[in-house]
Amino acid sequence: MASAPCPSVAAAAAAAPPRLAPRLPFAAAARRSSLSFRPTAAAAARWSALPLGSPAIAAPASALRCTHRHAVSPRSRRHTRGLSAASASTLGVGAERDGCLSCFPRSLRRGRPGLAAPCALPHASGFSFRSRLSGAKVRPSHILHAAGPDEPHVASPTWSETSLDKPYLDHAISKEELEDVLNTPLPSHPKLIRGQLRNGLRYLILPNKVPANRFEAHMEVHVGSIDEEDDEQGIAHMIEHVAFLGSKKREKLLGTGARSNAYTDFHHTVFHIHSPTKTKEYGEDLLPSVLDALNEIAFHPKFSSSRVEKERRAILSELQMMNTIEYRVDCQLLQHLHSENKLSNRFPIGLEEQIHKWDPDKIRRFHERWYYPANATLYLVGEIDDIPRAVREIEAVFEHTLSENEGGTVSNTSPFGAMASLFAPKLPGGFAANLTGEKSPATDKIKPAKRERQAFRPPVEHKWSLPGVAQDAKPPAIFQHELIQSFSINMFCKIPVSKVQTYKDLRSVLMKRIFLSALHFRINTRYKSSNPPFTSVELDHSDSGREGCTVTTLTVTAEPQNWRSAIKVAVHEVRRLKEFGVTMGEMTRYMDALIKDSEQLAMMIDSVPSVDNLDFIMESDALGHTVMDQLQGHESLLAVAETVTLEEVNTVGAEVLEYISDFGKANAPLPAAIVACVPKKVHVDGVGETDFEIYPEEITEAIKAGLEEPIYPEPELEVPKELITQAQLDELKLQHKPSFIPLAEEENVVKIFDSETGIAQRRLSNGISINYKITQNEARVGVMRLIVGGGRATEDSESKGSVIVGVRTLSEGGCVGNFSREQVELFCVNNLINCSLESNEEFVFMEFRFALRDNGMRAAFQLLHMVLEHNVWLEDAFDRATQLYLSYYRSIPKSLERSTAHKLMLAMLNHDERFVEPSPHSLQKLTLQSVKEAVMNQFVGGNMEVSIVGDFTEEEVESCVLDYLGTVRAASSPNTEERIEKISFQSFPSDLHFQQVYIKDTDERACAYIAGPAPNRWGFAAGGNDLFNVIQSSGTDAEISGPVNSDLTGNKHIDVRSHPLFFGITLSLLAEIINSRLFTTVRDSMGLTYDVSFELNLFDKLDLGWYVIAVTSTPSKVHKAVDACKSVLRGLHSSRIVERELDRAKRTLLMKHEAETKTNAYWLGLLAHLQSSSVPRKDVSCIKELTTLYESAKIEDLYLAYEHLKVDDSSLFACIGIAGAESGEDMNDDEPDMDLHGMTPMGGRGLSTMTRPTT
Repeated sequence: MASAPCPSVAAAAAAAPPRLAPRLPFAAAARRSSLSFRPTAAAAARWSALPLGSPAIAAPASALRCTHRHAVSPRSRRHTRGLSAASASTLGVGAERDGCLSCFPRSLRRGRPGLAAPCALPHASGFSFRSRLSGAKVRPSHILHAAGPDEPHVASPTWSETSLDKPYLDHAISKEELEDVLNTPLPSHPKLIRGQLRNGLRYLILPNKVPANRFEAHMEVHVGSIDEEDDEQGIAHMIEHVAFLGSKKREKLLGTGARSNAYTDFHHTVFHIHSPTKTKEYGEDLLPSVLDALNEIAFHPKFSSSRVEKERRAILSELQMMNTIEYRVDCQLLQHLHSENKLSNRFPIGLEEQIHKWDPDKIRRFHERWYYPANATLYLVGEIDDIPRAVREIEAVFEHTLSENEGGTVSNTSPFGAMASLFAPKLPGGFAANLTGEKSPATDKIKPAKRERQAFRPPVEHKWSLPGVAQDAKPPAIFQHELIQSFSINMFCKIPVSKVQTYKDLRSVLMKRIFLSALHFRINTRYKSSNPPFTSVELDHSDSGREGCTVTTLTVTAEPQNWRSAIKVAVHEVRRLKEFGVTMGEMTRYMDALIKDSEQLAMMIDSVPSVDNLDFIMESDALGHTVMDQLQGHESLLAVAETVTLEEVNTVGAEVLEYISDFGKANAPLPAAIVACVPKKVHVDGVGETDFEIYPEEITEAIKAGLEEPIYPEPELEVPKELITQAQLDELKLQHKPSFIPLAEEENVVKIFDSETGIAQRRLSNGISINYKITQNEARVGVMRLIVGGGRATEDSESKGSVIVGVRTLSEGGCVGNFSREQVELFCVNNLINCSLESNEEFVFMEFRFALRDNGMRAAFQLLHMVLEHNVWLEDAFDRATQLYLSYYRSIPKSLERSTAHKLMLAMLNHDERFVEPSPHSLQKLTLQSVKEAVMNQFVGGNMEVSIVGDFTEEEVESCVLDYLGTVRAASSPNTEERIEKISFQSFPSDLHFQQVYIKDTDERACAYIAGPAPNRWGFAAGGNDLFNVIQSSGTDAEISGPVNSDLTGNKHIDVRSHPLFFGITLSLLAEIINSRLFTTVRDSMGLTYDVSFELNLFDKLDLGWYVIAVTSTPSKVHKAVDACKSVLRGLHSSRIVERELDRAKRTLLMKHEAETKTNAYWLGLLAHLQSSSVPRKDVSCIKELTTLYESAKIEDLYLAYEHLKVDDSSLFACIGIAGAESGEDMNDDEPDMDLHGMTPMGGRGLSTMTRPTT
């Protein structure tokens, strides 16, 4: 089922101040100094599910981070790490890694966004750390009080621009006084309610407003793979499957709009349900039904033989699906890191030979041993208006759940503590008495629990990497495999978790963040400007609840021929930082960035999704950290920040790096493990493929050689306060005379404002279109997206790859005007700006996320202006970009999924290279000038649209637009439509309609992709065929765009078939229904796969689209799985869609839409192309009528759209990929092979070892 959803640890690294609670993905400015706004993977999946959403495009790390969204990648399988999801003491340095709970589009659980959770420090105690230091009092507006019975939600303070100003000490205090105050415990979250039933079940309740009218209910059972005996490896995961999918009460929730899933990890199993608070039809409270379902799943499952067999097949399929080279690398890393305990060989997925053997009795016995109330914790987070009632519901459902042979007594501390007297008078006798410590008739009859969960999780012993600890040094381990393309090495240090419970603990984490932020910037910015020998260098310092330790990891990746130089550079820079420390400028810079980010989080206290709050609390509890809210976290951070000195920062930071900087010295901490993952073969110019040889002693010598290189102190770097001075701006305005002009030539309307959606539309005199929406969804935060029409579709036969390489070249350079890459990145750090530059088949994007404090929006607009007007194209950046795509291409045969998808796309689209990675042959033809022209020819006024969403004023945004976009030079737009070469699907008959790919591997695996043509979002099919004309000619409807009508009940209805979004709406609903049928048939009933999904790729500008079914299986079953998928796809006529299916699909998509309208990023997607001439059918009505369109769609509408999904044999394409020891056919027989070496970035520790989501 699911693996523990973990965020990218690097993303969590310094994204927020330590021990802050969940947060929205914001500037990881202190760590990720590059311009790096990046929508989360979860956001990408959600946007793609709705008909108007622009795709979120993941971007690799670089200054103006560029990424091309792979057209195929029917599913990007990005797996998550099992490291602390929201650990406030997680520190990371280096390239951001993708992370999401699940790579399954059907999985309805969201990925955890790094340290993306709200803060957690209460002032309910009345204690003010700063008042102890300086006599100053905390402003009353900052204080959150515990919620009473009539105020269930987290308080929503009103913020002023000065309310969070940094205080200063009014007088000097002694070291002893400071130490005394620093040892004061951190305050606890004021709204978090904790309690325990008499049977031992713990529960936590947190009222939270986002998303509205919904709540999260998670049952965490404190048992995982670490608790399995030698003959039970994988049995915890098996129980998770059987219990979850066998629950009838869970199934009854499916029609209510609830989503559910489960996952297993080393230390726990989690079942979770995301539910509306009430049913839509009758307004019935859903909390009792949700709790009842969790009770059945966790404590009363049915272990029927049929269900066990069904899940056995699913798990065996999941095991093969997971067994990628990334998974095997992760297993190697964990095996060596934890060689002294069971974490090295108790991976949650289990062992195939054992999974085949277990009968229901064996599984039931494990369940009886571990699944009992005292070994579980229930979490409720969401819009819970009546906390006492929620507690009563928990008692009613769970208090009678007991295990056999239980006895003894569990103390029943009041969950409300001092608040009990407030609640007691308003409650029925039984519950009120329970709160105040008296007995109630109901609970008197309960047999108290005897068994308690283990006090320490996971229950393993570690060998720590501490100074002076006598133990033998382990030589570097080497994992060599034919599917590994690049060189990577990980140096691990393992120490006990330092619980963050006092201000002193928080202060220590802050100092580590500052120190490691400096290291990240030094390595990944300075060296990136000069063709470094490494691909990436990351330093990660993270608490891991799943492993029960804190791990520091130095990860270096490089081309195999550069491995020695890469190691030397990394360890040399680590030693330099350890010896000389950070400079005063660096400390000030990163301290300020962390405080600004913390303030931003505090202002967004009411905008944090419930699931992020819950994940954060769960991980914090696992680590023993104090849980605080965002406001408390900011106040506490401000307090400790005042006491930090440069000397202490360098002392604390040096301790983190000692295991590297003092490597080989007596009494130095020994690395817990050094693991190199390397290829078996490498390319040597003039020779070809040769064996790659490397030995442990060579690695040791390279580390020592790097440490012996001479070192010099870091010079201070001048950081620009602004990229455009006021004098320069005045001159620009005088020269260009920026103004707003009428939106249409025939009308004298210079501004259109839609009061229903709050969307404003403008147009500048240079032709740039402007859309903006003012919203307080995310307090004092803004996002901006520049969309430039063209994209890779404008590449011709002589310039294949020019746009994607050009965008990457601009990103790699990172310079604008006279400012260096380093200066630009630090400018972004100081102004909390995250930025990315990306391209896809249709458009080039530039996206920004910024804070609105301290002129943050003007800073973002300045950067955009400089990129448009003063971009810098560097030859060495072009070389790096070209090499990167050469490497991507060469790595395709090393990946079963990528090679299969690559072959399918080439076949379906007539070998059109614009939809796949450019080949070495094409890349050789490119020059710096050609890629520059390919990109910049698209950056012209009439071809650019800028959308801005955020908590700003009309005056603020229009001033920035006029000043910085209105002064961009006007240019006539070339006719990009005429320059787009024809795109067509492969004609039938052809032997390319069905193909196979074979990859040699030590383990057997199989996957398949099935694809076919579809219309685009607006009803255009291949060749420019307007399908609305087809609808009209068939006599079904007349014109596009009909009026909105209301029925007798007042509900609005739209004639969907006459609306421009007809195909976008109906195909999205069809996708939901097809996905559900694929899961039910191919996975659940036939047992042919663990993972199957149907996805649509609907273009906006290009006159085509396609669908892709992705399925994983075994070599023996994959052909049957493909046939079954085809049968489902073609079976909508023989097995008609019923109202229940349509209603469920509507509810799912409407629920996503409703939730996402609370985020700025989603509104950016809705605003996209609103004024684009290449997307003429989109207007504001498409946004404001979206909900009504879904509700108005009928089954007949879906079938009308289904007729234009090409599913017949002459249109459908399939490619099966098989990996195994006997496989050997080269998938690149028809491709030019330049024998160019490449790399595939390897993930870090634990990237893919957890099980996948159950559904």
